[in-house]
Amino acid sequence: MVSQSIRLGGTASDISVGRVAVVGYLSTRWPNPVSDEEAFEAIKAGVDALPLGTKMFLNSGEFYGKNWGPENLQLLRRFFERYPEYADKTFLSVKGGMLLDGPFPVPDCSIENLRKSVNNIIKELGPIKKIDLFEPARIDRNLPIETIMKNLVTLLKEGKFSHIGLSECLASTLRKANSVYPVTAAEIEVSPWAYEENQKAVIATATELNISVLAYSPLGQGTLTGKIKSPTDLPEGDARASYDRFKEENFKANLAIVDGLNAVANKKDISTAQVCLAWVASLGPTMIPLAGSSKATRTLENLKGGDVELTKEELAGVEQILAAHPVAGERYLGKDVELYLWG
Repeated sequence: MVSQSIRLGGTASDISVGRVAVVGYLSTRWPNPVSDEEAFEAIKAGVDALPLGTKMFLNSGEFYGKNWGPENLQLLRRFFERYPEYADKTFLSVKGGMLLDGPFPVPDCSIENLRKSVNNIIKELGPIKKIDLFEPARIDRNLPIETIMKNLVTLLKEGKFSHIGLSECLASTLRKANSVYPVTAAEIEVSPWAYEENQKAVIATATELNISVLAYSPLGQGTLTGKIKSPTDLPEGDARASYDRFKEENFKANLAIVDGLNAVANKKDISTAQVCLAWVASLGPTMIPLAGSSKATRTLENLKGGDVELTKEELAGVEQILAAHPVAGERYLGKDVELYLWG
C-alpha cells in the first residue's frame, strides 16, 4: 500500500490521484508489447495499492501502438471490459489531435480534426471507460492557442471529455490557454536528464495557476533506472536507439549522472528510479511524475517512489550531480524535431 496522493489542478481539483501516474505506452510499445494478462496485472496492482478514494492516473494516446496505431486504447478497452469495477478507480488522460496519415504525426488542432480524433478515441475505448482528460498531443503552431482552447471547450461542452490538458507547451502558452478556460494539466518532459529553463518556467506558472504538471519520461527514457548500461542493451527496433542521447559518446557521458544517482539510492536503500521520481515530485506542489510501466512489480516500485521524501542534503546532492555533469545530446533526434517541442 502507498500513502501519498495529490489533488489535480484546474477543473479536476476535487479529484485525488496517486502521487505517481502511470503511462501505458510501454504495454503496447513495439517491437515488444506485453500480453494482456501482464498489462492488466500492472494496472490492477497499481489501483489496488492506492488508498480508498484515490484514483490511479492513467495516461494513454490515440497513437500508442504500431505505426501510430490505437493498440493501447484497444488494450484499455479489453481491460475495462474484463474489470468494469476499475473504471471509476482510474483517471484516464488521452492524447490526440494529430494527423496520423503520413510518415510522422503532425499537430492539427482545428475543430474538425480534434472532433475526429476524440470520436476515434471514444470508439476505440468502448462504452465503459470515458475520457477524463483530453490533451492535444502537441501544440498546433498554425492556430492561436486561444482558438485551440475554444475548440477544446466546444468538445468538452458536447460531453466528449471532462477536463482539458496541454502537452509540450511553453509557460506563456499555458498562461494564455488558462485565461480562456481552466487547464487541468500540462504534460512536459521532466527528469534529471530534462530540467532546463523551459521546464522551470512551466513548473512555476503551473504552481501559480494550480495546474498539474505531468512529468513524462521522469526516468530519462528508462536510462536513469541504471539498468541500461549501453545503447546495445536496447532491443532491436527500439526507437530510442535513434535518439541523440543514445549515441555512444553522449550515452557514455550521461552515465556519470546515472552513477551519481545510484550512489544516492544506495545510501538511502531505495532504487535509482525511486530517487528520480522523488526528485521530480519535489520540484513543485503540482508535480506528478508520469512513469512508464508494463509490469506489476514496476508499477508498485514507481508508486512507492511517490512516498519517498528526499532530505535537503539529498536534494542538494542531486543538484550537485547535475551541475557537475551537464546532459550530453538533444532530447530526441536533434534540432529537426523542434516542431514537436515547446509549442
